[in-house]
This record gives sequence, C-alpha cells and structure tokens, in this order.
Amino acid sequence: FASYYGDHMVLQKKPSGAVVWGHGELGAVVTVTLSGPSGLIIMEKTAQVKGPSEAWTTVLDPMDQGGPYALTAEQGLENVTLWDIYFGDVWLCSGQSNMAMTVLQVANASQELAAAARYPYVRIFAAAPARSDVELEDLEQIDLPWSIPTAENLGHGNFTYFSAVCWLLGRSLYEALGSPIGLVEVAWGGTPIEAWSSRRVLQACGLLEDTGRLIWVGTGGREGPQISLWHGACFNLKLALCFAPPLNLSLSSSTSPHQHLSGPQVPSVLWNAMIHPLLNMTLQGVAWYQGEANAFLNTDQYNCTFPALIADWRWAFHTGSAGQTEPLLPFGFVQLSTYRHRSADDSFARLRWHQTADLGVVPNARMPNTFMAVAMDLGDEQSPYGSIHPRDKQNVAHRLLLGARAVAYGDKNLVFQGPYPTRAILEVTKELLNVTYSQELICRQRDAQAFEVCCSSQASPCQWLPAPVVAVGSHTVTLALSGCRTLVLGLRYAWAEWPCEYQACPLYNPHGLPAPPFL
Repeated sequence: FASYYGDHMVLQKKPSGAVVWGHGELGAVVTVTLSGPSGLIIMEKTAQVKGPSEAWTTVLDPMDQGGPYALTAEQGLENVTLWDIYFGDVWLCSGQSNMAMTVLQVANASQELAAAARYPYVRIFAAAPARSDVELEDLEQIDLPWSIPTAENLGHGNFTYFSAVCWLLGRSLYEALGSPIGLVEVAWGGTPIEAWSSRRVLQACGLLEDTGRLIWVGTGGREGPQISLWHGACFNLKLALCFAPPLNLSLSSSTSPHQHLSGPQVPSVLWNAMIHPLLNMTLQGVAWYQGEANAFLNTDQYNCTFPALIADWRWAFHTGSAGQTEPLLPFGFVQLSTYRHRSADDSFARLRWHQTADLGVVPNARMPNTFMAVAMDLGDEQSPYGSIHPRDKQNVAHRLLLGARAVAYGDKNLVFQGPYPTRAILEVTKELLNVTYSQELICRQRDAQAFEVCCSSQASPCQWLPAPVVAVGSHTVTLALSGCRTLVLGLRYAWAEWPCEYQACPLYNPHGLPAPPFL
C-alpha cells in the first residue's frame, strides 16, 4: 500500500468510492480484498501494476459508514493486511502555523486533551513537513501514521501534531453527524500560498516568467522582495516557532533567515511534496488556514492565487481520485485573525478582503462551494506563541463547523455567515449614510472608528475618514458623515490589522457570528 494507508484509517464513505493504491512489481496483478469483522469477504478488486511509477490503483465500491473492516492487498505469495478500517468522511487540513498549532497550545488545552478518549472514531494522520522541486507520487515521511486520538498524539508538541483547528473541527463534525471522521494534516508554519500552489496556479496568476522563475511583486513599494520572508512570516519570533518541526540540519542549512525565499517558501515545493502525493485520496472536504505570510508577499495577488489554488486543488483531487472526489470539493478556510495592535499597516485588511476574492462573503461566484470562519475578533495579545497565534481555536472551529454543515452537508436552515451589507443609502441633507444588512444585528460595541468613508472630490487618492455610528436598528446602521464635505466614494468596515478587542467587534448576528470586514 502507499504510505498513507494504514491500520485505523478512515476511507471515504458513499456516495463516493474510496481509492486504494500502492506499489508492486511491474505487470503483476494485485488483489484487494475488503472483509468484515468475522472475516467475511465483502468485495474483491484486482488491479495491475503499471509503469513508470510501478503503482496499482483500484476504486472500492461505495460503502456505508461504519467498520471495523480489514483491507488486504495480495500480489503472488505476498500480502499485507490493514486492520480496524472505518468508512466515514475524510477531511484534509492544510496551511501555515495557525493550522499547525497543536491541541497542546490552545485555550483549555488540558481539558481538550483529556477529552480525546471520547472520540475513538475520529482518526488522525499527519504528514511530515517536506518539500520537493518535482511532483512526488508518495509522501516522503509521515509524522503520525493513522491513529486513534490520545492526549499524547493530539498534543505531541508545539506546531507539530496534531492540528487544533483540524481536530476541533473533526470532533464537532463527528458529534454533529455521527459518522467516523478521518483527518489528514498537511501544514507548515511560515509558508506562503505560492509554495502550496502548482505551476498551473502561478501561471494563471501571472506569477511565472517564461523561464519558470517566479515574479515577485513588492507590496506597494514598502517592502520589495529584498526583505526576507522570514522576517515577515515569523514575525521575529525564535526561528524554531516558524517551522512546524524541529529542523533537521540538512534543511536548516538551506533556510538561513537571510536568504531570500528559501526552504518551504519556494513556489510549488509543498504542492510537490505534500499535496501531489495525496491526490488519489477520496475526500469529503478541505479546511485551510493560511495567509499571514502573504500579508508580506504578493499580497494583492492573493485575490487571484487563492481562488486559483482552490479551483486547481479541486480539479487535481477529482482527477486523481478517478472522479470520486467531487469536482466542487467543499473548501473551508479561516479569514486572518490579528497580529499587531494599533498597527497602521493595512496589509492584513487587504488580505482578508482578497481571501473572499474581493467580494466580502463566500460562497460567491468566484469561490463556489466555499465557507469562511471570520477570526478578526479572536485576537490574543498575550499568546505565549506570539500574537500572530491566537489560542482560541474553539471559536474558529465552531465557525468552520457551521460552514461545513451548511456547504458540505447541505444543511439549508443553518446560519453560517455573519451579517453583510446589502445596500447603503445616502441622506445628503442630514449628512447620514444608512447601511442595510442581510441579517438581524446585535451591536456589541459602539466603535467610532469601525466604519470609514472615502471622502473625495476625485477618485484617488482616497481620504478615509471615520464615520461614527449614530444608530443601530434591527437590520440597519446609520452613520454620521459630519467630516465629509464632498462626494462619498466608498465605505469600509473593520479595515485594520487589529479591528477590535476579543469578541467585541461592533456588529454580530444573534448567533454570535461577527459581520465580516468589507470595502
């Protein structure tokens, strides 16, 4: 079997068929048998080992959720059996350090770890951080083979395994659905989206020259490519924290902090080594938490790279699984949280906007079948891992869960987004702006700075002035335009690196979901 098949694993249940593959002798026939607890054979498949990678592949018939089963691959006189296999939903979790943060590092960690034993049907797997200049067929290394969760493997160490966001999401999916859940973690701290992108994505977004070299686009002239991404992505933390794993020497020699875009930042290296090997897997959905590194690198290309990565991963997983992973694979993600208090830099705000392909809410036309957890109100200045790594991952996972249930599982009655403006009407004589929202509003904070209007007689440059909140109705917010003598050309909300205190942004819906930022 390929590296990521093992005892205790979860295979995707029906309506999809799970793909099973492995290596063998060229031309040999491999027989794959699925048997029940009593040894009763449920199905048998044969596959031929084909070149050039000497691999065999077969698709199992769609199976109801449940188990345990045994899966045997036989070639000639050799056979390998995997035990304690369950059918359920398989979710892939990927991204940078906020995805790599383990259950050991979150709020109430000891309680969360102690609860592990209650979830024997949520199975976990973590690929080791790896990079490659060419697309690999199989994983080079595995940090955690398929396992039943324990306090030890959920809290192995800082930024190693197992991902807290992934675990908390999977655990709550299990509670909501009652189906076994398989969680696959592939994350690496401090990494930009370009490293997770195939050449196709980089090309589609104009980031590849004809020579195949990456084009760097500085962020508005402030920081050209000469700043090492390490200073950006690691926020001057101790280098150990930037990497998920303790580095082995062969790797650290090539990732000295002063080199430009080295190691895991290089375009496509993580796609090649960590995503490409998994493409044969049949998946139910993806959870993604990444973007901090791109607040310092190609920030304004993210409105292309992110939707392109989603579309490309979907195509690749659908194709790689012989059509078993659905073409519009549900894709959930976390909108950036916060980093520096009172920072005037708007790169986090721009990146949050670009995470929605500049449309503010998802799913949308450019990002169908996606869902987003807003996290800008979950800042944690006292986090021992640096303020870039907030410890409240429970609310992040809860907001992802709502999106997953609504988008991936079709729960039509579930509210999974915060309120979003549908229209704004100017009352020129009273110098007021009435903003109508899509949902009932709960005002937690009368913040004078949250809303800003672009006051200008010409289109650019824009002069953004605070528009204080005068009144909040059930679905409307009325803003004062006292400072605005000219045309109002734009309106924005929560456009700051640290827009509000913990769970105290101005606007929420009655379900406690924050209104996302908009421009």
